[in-house]
Amino acid sequence: MTNDSPAQMNINDQGSEADGQVPMQPNEAGDTTTLNEYATAASGEPIDAAVLSQLTSQIESLKAQLEDRQNQYIRIAADFENFRKRTLKEKEDLEQQVKRNTITELLPVVDNFERARSQIKPQTEGEMTIHKSYQSVYKQLVECLKRLGVAPMRPEGQEFDPNIHEAVIREATDEHPEGTVLEELVRGYYLGERVLRHAMVKVAAPKEDVIPSEENESSPANT
Repeated sequence: MTNDSPAQMNINDQGSEADGQVPMQPNEAGDTTTLNEYATAASGEPIDAAVLSQLTSQIESLKAQLEDRQNQYIRIAADFENFRKRTLKEKEDLEQQVKRNTITELLPVVDNFERARSQIKPQTEGEMTIHKSYQSVYKQLVECLKRLGVAPMRPEGQEFDPNIHEAVIREATDEHPEGTVLEELVRGYYLGERVLRHAMVKVAAPKEDVIPSEENESSPANT
């Protein structure tokens, strides 16, 4: 059995290294490696110009598809944001409408409490006790409405506004300018900044001069 000498072992090692793939060395001139150079390095042969053109076209097509997908994503994100805002607005409007309807149903109860307070005059101590009891309930109800954002109108002395007032009586007078609200017959209310119920009011009208009739103008001397 023959033993390999160290010189032979070195020769074999160098031969095995020569059989392996030689790594690519960086370009000493600093030039950028092109697609053709990569293909040449990988296959050992230059790539065909038609194949290179096809690959370039595919890259451009992929870039266009990527840009189109990005634009689609932006549009979908914008549509979703608009949908979210619209849904939130509709939810808030629905909640406000439910609140308005519920409070509107309670306003006649408030009206009745106010009528009782203005019309009922307790005479005895027992009547006064009852009067104070239901007035405390009225006060509690008014406080609840106030916490919900309900505020009463105070139209007396203001100019009539058809947006918040409803004129049910016109009273001729020369003590107030025409169109002045003289009295609030049914109280109006706001819910936040919106009108919850229009106030029914009495409005001042100009006092007409009384024109005497022909019978009043004729005197007994003319008959």
